[in-house]
Amino acid sequence: MAQSISLAKFAQATDLKKRLWFTIGALIVFRMLSYVPLPGIDPTALGLLSQQTKGGVLDFFNTFSGGALTRMSLIALGVMPYITASIVVQLATSLSPQLAAIKKEGESGRKKLNQYTRYGTVALTALQGYFIAVGLEALGANSGVQAVIQPGMMFRIAAVISLVGGTMFLMWLGEQITSRGIGNGVSLIIMAGIVAHLPTTLVNLLEGGRSGSLDPVKLIGIILAVVLLVLFICFMELSQRRILIQYPKRQTQRGMQAERSHLPLKLNTAGVIPPIFASSLLLMPLTITQFAGNRVKGDSWWGDVIISLNQYLQHGSPVYMLLYGAGIIFFSFFYTAVQFNPEETAENLKRHGGFIPGIRPGKNTEQYFDYVLTRITVIGAAYLTVICLLPEYLVSALSIPFYLGGTSLLIVVNVTMDTVTQIQSHLLAHQYGDLIKKAKLKGGRLR
Repeated sequence: MAQSISLAKFAQATDLKKRLWFTIGALIVFRMLSYVPLPGIDPTALGLLSQQTKGGVLDFFNTFSGGALTRMSLIALGVMPYITASIVVQLATSLSPQLAAIKKEGESGRKKLNQYTRYGTVALTALQGYFIAVGLEALGANSGVQAVIQPGMMFRIAAVISLVGGTMFLMWLGEQITSRGIGNGVSLIIMAGIVAHLPTTLVNLLEGGRSGSLDPVKLIGIILAVVLLVLFICFMELSQRRILIQYPKRQTQRGMQAERSHLPLKLNTAGVIPPIFASSLLLMPLTITQFAGNRVKGDSWWGDVIISLNQYLQHGSPVYMLLYGAGIIFFSFFYTAVQFNPEETAENLKRHGGFIPGIRPGKNTEQYFDYVLTRITVIGAAYLTVICLLPEYLVSALSIPFYLGGTSLLIVVNVTMDTVTQIQSHLLAHQYGDLIKKAKLKGGRLR
């Protein structure tokens, strides 16, 4: 009965349906663009590119872009340059007093910072696109296979323009989803790229169990581990530390009573941002070195450095996992500090007469917030690090053919929960809107 009522209310929410259809349409456009190749690329060389980079760090990048990197499409770089540029702008805002002053200007300051982020996205995409074009020209040269039909400066210019246009279009598409659709647009684009690989991953896994190349015990263990991991992610994402807030006693019909409420602090305040930021910062230089390694020779010191860097920073290697884990921990604390300001929260409580029982308002409340936030952020950062690194380590150590790692599962589950929450909020707002309309109609009849 409850399900039929909710479905009926969903059918009546016309604005929500429009937003959902717009989001689905935008994601379909994203998937279609991933099959549009760069101009001047020989399709037969794409298989060679896939084999050369297989098992490397670019496989991780390819997962985020929905296979666009393997196909060398217009959106081969995905939204990663945009994320990297936003990281740089946020870090610069924390370090530069001028940018911090712009941030405090409100809506106009936010628009200025967004404009700086767009400029940075263009610059980073052009840089990565140039090295990709140079690497494609040298791809397969030793084996006599030419990846580019007509190498030269014209191809490089065309490739850079195409990649910049594709990334900027994805950035615009993500902003349109956020404003006119449901959920965070950039996160949904990343999730769509990951989910696009899910059917192939499951088919390969089940085919391995059918053919006998994968032990049935391992197959059952993988399925159970994925289910338990999803449940654990849901539990941790819903966990919160509730701080009791008390307000001065006020006269009510029942006498003098004190008002109480709770300030919820999520255990993982930063959400899925730290893994995305850490992977984005790692993938930008590694993309350049991966494709530049096809161009430089190993007999030069620069070529030796690039070859060594690509070997030590392969996806799943100890050095890569160490840097990735350090990046997750750093961005967990950094983004939590950006999201929650203990000084501002303590000042707002003091202004409205609220206080924490046993803690003096003002500076002491700020210190208490900072103390609690630091403790739960330690737990949240450790949770993110374990979720992102432990499954990938076990997969590589046990040689299990399961390529959907902990980071991908975390992003899919987190973005799905956030989108479902927004859908429920829209349904609730629609329900209250109907009640207000009915109340106004009844009031009009009474008059």
